[in-house]
Amino acid sequence: MNGSLIPIFDGHNDTLLRLATRGAETAADRFSGRVTQGHIDLPRARSGGFVGGLFAVFPPPLRMPNMTSSMKGASYDMPLPELLAMETAQASTLSMFSVLLRLERDFPEDLAVCRTMPEIRNAIAAGKIAAVLHIEGAEAIDRDFVALDVLHAAGLRSLGLVWSRPNIFAHGVPFRFPSSPDTGEGLSEAGKQLVKACNERHIMIDLSHLNEKGFWDVAALTSAPLVATHSNVHALCPSARNLTGRQLDAIRESRGMVGLNFATCFLRPDGAMRADTDLDLMVRHLDALLEHLGEDGVAFGSDFDGAVVPAELRDVSGLPRLVERLRQSGYSEALLRKLCAENWFSMLDRTWSPSTGN
Repeated sequence: MNGSLIPIFDGHNDTLLRLATRGAETAADRFSGRVTQGHIDLPRARSGGFVGGLFAVFPPPLRMPNMTSSMKGASYDMPLPELLAMETAQASTLSMFSVLLRLERDFPEDLAVCRTMPEIRNAIAAGKIAAVLHIEGAEAIDRDFVALDVLHAAGLRSLGLVWSRPNIFAHGVPFRFPSSPDTGEGLSEAGKQLVKACNERHIMIDLSHLNEKGFWDVAALTSAPLVATHSNVHALCPSARNLTGRQLDAIRESRGMVGLNFATCFLRPDGAMRADTDLDLMVRHLDALLEHLGEDGVAFGSDFDGAVVPAELRDVSGLPRLVERLRQSGYSEALLRKLCAENWFSMLDRTWSPSTGN
């Protein structure tokens, strides 16, 4: 990695889903950059200062809606896919876990699956990408949490109870614009038990995609800081996926954190999924997040490989352009280092370590 780059640890990507998609090329081909696709591969990660992040395991719906074509115009409300069967979700989840574990085996000098903060720091010091396994949508987890124990042993350290579709634990927000995040019921009894089970195992709970009633249910139950790995400011972009001022205040009170989502539909005032989006909108959301949460409560949660990002970024190799725009906007070097990695390191350490607590 170029020594002049600020190291960046990112709170959310969907790269495993892209790598797991079956085709003529293998996941190793895609990760190595022999086939250039999507937003993240090894050469582009190196050139962008990307040293690691939360790699999401997202069990996709059987029929994925065309979000790019649907999320345009003055308003939209995309119908959500139905509940995914557990056996389907488990097969998909295990497949993506396997992809990351095999990449660690095939690229031992370049990538490490990390389960603790010392492992993350050691991997980065050795020049490896530090990958943390995250689940986005808990459809693969049973009510008795047998699968949760197995996945935790395999490396699961962060979990979002829902993607936007409902499941047995909670209700997600729809892709609706304009809309409040107050769109339905809160956690089920099984969802409340899952929050407690995650606390007991020191698995970080991700509030992104969860509706507002579910957010407040988690806030009332959890013993850990409140974290939204990839969400933005509702006052600047009134999407159901973004966080209200009251939610941001609760996150700050818990010493929690929000990762800025790079998806243009959660940045733009018009909610459109369009690449011709200026980086100044990202600065505007970061400014607002910092105002609500303080310098220790904000980081990046790109949503690379899962969304349309501003064309000026293009992919992970464009991260230095965002950092430079923030520098031009008056962000200090100390603040940039917090946003780029140090805040995530602090949050993961406090969530995973029983001795540090909330």
